[in-house]
Amino acid sequence: MKRAGPLALALACAAAFAASPAAARDRPPGRAGAGTANPSALVAAEIAFARAAREKGQWTAFREFAADGAVMFTPQPVLARAWLKDRANPATALQWQPDTVWMSCDGTLGVTRGTWQRPDGTTGWFTTVWQRQSKGRGKGGYLWLLDQGDSAAAPSAPDDMLHASVGECPARGSRTGPPPGDETAEDDAPPQPPGKTGGGTSRDGTLGWQWSVADNGARLFTVTLRKGGAMVEVLRTQVAAAPAG
Repeated sequence: MKRAGPLALALACAAAFAASPAAARDRPPGRAGAGTANPSALVAAEIAFARAAREKGQWTAFREFAADGAVMFTPQPVLARAWLKDRANPATALQWQPDTVWMSCDGTLGVTRGTWQRPDGTTGWFTTVWQRQSKGRGKGGYLWLLDQGDSAAAPSAPDDMLHASVGECPARGSRTGPPPGDETAEDDAPPQPPGKTGGGTSRDGTLGWQWSVADNGARLFTVTLRKGGAMVEVLRTQVAAAPAG
């Protein structure tokens, strides 16, 4: 990067937030509520996550930062913590950097997008859904609910801007959040194996996400954000079918 633009400054601030051990999970960012969204907290979570991958091992970090019902794709959907348990770490961890954040008005749910690089020079992109934990493991911080991405034919050009969008807050006293039993709500019941579709909504209803997977591994992921009084699609990613054989 040739100059210290807004992205560098934002990452520096987030790095300071994440400097102490497990800060992204153990330092409460304040009570959730209307207008409390803080996108830099998700950047801090990503920085802490990437640092843990370097220091503890890639899959160890993925499991540590995963919520109990977190989903990843292999290419079919699996419960991440079960799939990652006892999985050997690669000798050198993947590296990644977020460049875009979408967050609900109340700060309970957010999505990050960015790029990754492997030691062999392979590059790609990722999207991760993060949920603020109100109880249990990771209380007060963020753990990821879904992680997905794909390789890219050519590396993305560096961007000096960190892009952040926050959902429009609902009118005081109105309820736009998910109904009881929504997948995004924290649940004490044991996680169930994922099906072919999934998703969720923030508690205030200002951010939503959906995914679907075909039998051949082709995958669709979308994010919607409340803007102008309506839910608007702000991200759509597609992953091609897995190679035969």
